[in-house]
Amino acid sequence: MRFPSDHSREPEALRTVGVEEELLLVDPRTGRPAPAIELVLAAAASDDVAALVPEAAGVTHLERESKREQIEVISVPHTSLSDLARSVMAGRTLADAAAQQLGLRAAAMATSATAGPTQLTVSGRYSAMEERFQGMMREQLTCGLHVHVGVSDDSEGVAVLDRIRPWLPLVLALSANSPMWNGADSGYASQRYQVWSRWPTAGPYDTFGSPADYRRTVDELLATDVLVDEGMIYFDARLSPRYPTVEIRVADVCLEATHSVAIAGIIRALVTTAAHEWRSGFSPDPLPTPVLRLAMWSASRHGVTGPLLNPILGKPSAPDVAIDALLAHIAPALSASGDLDRVSRMVADVFANGTGAERQLRALHARRSARALVEEAIEQTHRSIGPSSSVLDPLPI
Repeated sequence: MRFPSDHSREPEALRTVGVEEELLLVDPRTGRPAPAIELVLAAAASDDVAALVPEAAGVTHLERESKREQIEVISVPHTSLSDLARSVMAGRTLADAAAQQLGLRAAAMATSATAGPTQLTVSGRYSAMEERFQGMMREQLTCGLHVHVGVSDDSEGVAVLDRIRPWLPLVLALSANSPMWNGADSGYASQRYQVWSRWPTAGPYDTFGSPADYRRTVDELLATDVLVDEGMIYFDARLSPRYPTVEIRVADVCLEATHSVAIAGIIRALVTTAAHEWRSGFSPDPLPTPVLRLAMWSASRHGVTGPLLNPILGKPSAPDVAIDALLAHIAPALSASGDLDRVSRMVADVFANGTGAERQLRALHARRSARALVEEAIEQTHRSIGPSSSVLDPLPI
């Protein structure tokens, strides 16, 4: 049995939070993904583009991903979500400004709206993955939102991983932004999660108990010689191999920047709450991993339009009831960080206006073409976060 959150605890120092957003590079004339990452990165490094987006200097940078049709936008870590919001918006603007130098755009879509082949980024590692995993690697064009939250050490990190497990399906549901696959409605709110789950280590994980047991699990997986390297430990959440953080990997890249920032706030609050429970001696919820896998499937299938596992009740609930349980669980941490209003507004927006998946499908059905869907997604990707987290002002296309 899990213990309820303690609403009387003393506030702690704010943890750092940073995000990695994967965006699609698209041709706005056709709506198709464009294999142009090398040219886009070169453009981003030019003085002309730097002059267009001076706010990006020092707070965000761009990197390659596995496919030439996508770009990764990485923020520096922040303790303030307002600062993180500026980094996220600057990163999206920088990627898009560079893409526009080539007649392309950067869009926050977790899967492509059109069907077609993709091209592997030139890399020995990616070539090795293609050789080993064949069609799975060739078909893989998905864009996620990875959130890094600072932890004091591996002991705290593993304790956090063990305690956030039951809540991760709700994070996926709120972020769902990938209804399309092979040019058609997949029937899933997060088709990205379905595609991603084909990787051998992807998805829910068992509780670990200690850093030694976490390391033992990783070593045993690597010893099978199935994986190319430790970077392919694709758990829904893991200890970062590069930073003193836990890395939560369940979310789709969000259509709107304000949603990405709020998801990061939710995840930081989950980490803060889990660390407090660990220090207070509360045991992890012993939710069986097969049950958690089904909960993730439901979140991927429905987003917030169907039943979701309620970790407090241990059974499915209406989506608003399950999300309310999540907000109640992390409310003390959100209040302490000053993020409760921002997160509450984002959740209200999702229930009032739909997830990114619902918004994409509305655009598809209203305008009856994948190209129109992409045009709408581009516009929403680059709506700036105004002075209030609830105010969005469109940038010119």
